[in-house]
Amino acid sequence: MGKEEKKAPKEKIILGIDPGTNIMGYGLILIEGKKYSLLQFGVIHLKKYNTHELKLKKIFERVTGIIDEFNPDSVALEAPFYGENIQSMLKLGRAQGVAMAAALAREIPITEYSPKKVKQSVTGNGNASKEQVAEMLKTLLNIKELPKLLDGTDALAVALCHHFHDGRIQSKGRTAGWKSFLEENPDRVKGL
Repeated sequence: MGKEEKKAPKEKIILGIDPGTNIMGYGLILIEGKKYSLLQFGVIHLKKYNTHELKLKKIFERVTGIIDEFNPDSVALEAPFYGENIQSMLKLGRAQGVAMAAALAREIPITEYSPKKVKQSVTGNGNASKEQVAEMLKTLLNIKELPKLLDGTDALAVALCHHFHDGRIQSKGRTAGWKSFLEENPDRVKGL
């Protein structure tokens, strides 16, 4: 008998989304073992649609189309950050929810990362600017030319963050979700 054949590294695709109500960024990376490479990135322009409801419909349609074309194994989204304008936050949350619903409708697992976590994962600095994140991605993913709108590179950063954390939120002593919370706090769960 000869040497055992090496298993080919498992391929997977991660779709990163930077939610927005006027411009939504998306980015796809291919993972082969420990290597990663750029598949595609871009933006979905939403300013031209008159109503928020129509924008939400277009987000759902475009994200579903991207999912159907690339068949990602997971979707990573940037969580909305706290803002002064409550109406803007509400609209942004809806946009994120619709993108999540598109992934969930195709039974693709989703993970959410804070903007600070994304920047920290990609640049080593949680307070990095959009431009610094884009420049680092240019190097990491061998992007020839950066676009004018950095929402697409922001989405790539979310996808890369997800790869670096392998889909697990690093919680530093705090629970990372309901399942973890329930496992770590069985005494706080009341029977039905």
